[in-house]
Amino acid sequence: MSMVSDTIKYIGVDDLDIDLFESQYVVPEGMSYNSYLIDDEKIAIMDTADRRKGEAWKANLKAALGSRQPDYLVVHHMEPDHSALIAWMLETYPGLQLVCSAQAVKMLPNFFEGVNFEGRVMTVKEGDTLSLGQHTLQFIGAAMIHWPEVIMTYDSKDKVLFSADGFGKFGALVNETDDWACEARRYYFNICGKYGTQVQIVMKKAAALDIQTICPLHGPVLKGEALAEAVRLYDIWSKYEPESEGILVAYASIHGGTAAAAERLGEILREKGAKKVVVSDLSREDMAEVIEDAFRYPTIVVAASSYDAGVFPVMHDFLYHLQIKNYQKRKFGIIENGSWAPTAGKVMRTMIEAMKDCEIVEPMVTIRSRMKTTDEPLLEQLADSLI
Repeated sequence: MSMVSDTIKYIGVDDLDIDLFESQYVVPEGMSYNSYLIDDEKIAIMDTADRRKGEAWKANLKAALGSRQPDYLVVHHMEPDHSALIAWMLETYPGLQLVCSAQAVKMLPNFFEGVNFEGRVMTVKEGDTLSLGQHTLQFIGAAMIHWPEVIMTYDSKDKVLFSADGFGKFGALVNETDDWACEARRYYFNICGKYGTQVQIVMKKAAALDIQTICPLHGPVLKGEALAEAVRLYDIWSKYEPESEGILVAYASIHGGTAAAAERLGEILREKGAKKVVVSDLSREDMAEVIEDAFRYPTIVVAASSYDAGVFPVMHDFLYHLQIKNYQKRKFGIIENGSWAPTAGKVMRTMIEAMKDCEIVEPMVTIRSRMKTTDEPLLEQLADSLI
């Protein structure tokens, strides 16, 4: 059991058995479900865990408590990977009070049918405080990061921000490396990416506090240089600004013709001096990873085959994901392929035009089944427009 400070204990658990987080994101390095215990005159538990690892979490809790009883369970986020053991806590510890937002109170019966919460819930809002003795907890509204009921908590004694899903990442702690940003970036854009405006609001609130430690619900506790770098990147990400120079070429190919054109464009871009070019096969690569790259770089090329008078479905899925994640402020190039009546370009253009502040550069390149020598000049022109 690790210590965040002299009086804050980590009681979370790793999940190395999970294959898909939220039934959609591949997590080869597992996940952590973070939970913390603040040991003071009054004991506060900061969230529970996913029921997948419920028994391991209960063991950690009991070991940290010893013979004492917890007084409060602070519920920062009602998503089941953090709240699954609320009913068990209320049953096991009769004197326990839940501490949560008004929105969370409304959600409790949705997850725990038949549980009587009367007299067991303390509702808190922005600016409310709770004294544990030496520790005073200050509550911060964090609606839509990434659910409406979310709160964060600042502990003024140890200068700790309990940040809910903010500053989280994929990966179990036992597999943690020094490269926090890689899986934190994929996590942010796919989990919280839609809500950049809300993240900016909370970051402005946090800037007024003396925060020395961030305790997220997933991933490592952040201190020192790691904390400063995480805050720097969150500011960039939540403003929808590119993080790095580079061009993403994302393609959806049926029989290899579109793939060849996308790969050739990548070569031309490199020949013309592009510092970083990433070429991704949407049919085979992790969609969440490609979405991460789309947000990371300022320029993106979408290349797709026509299909059923539309666009090959995996490209439609990719652009739909970008739309729902509030993708914006980027430059696009388009390559379409069609053997007799190309339609992919029109569909992709329509989807891109629905995104905020996205520019489509010309020419749109049309391939007929297979790339030919006559297509090279158009690819060259497109590369020049992109660079």
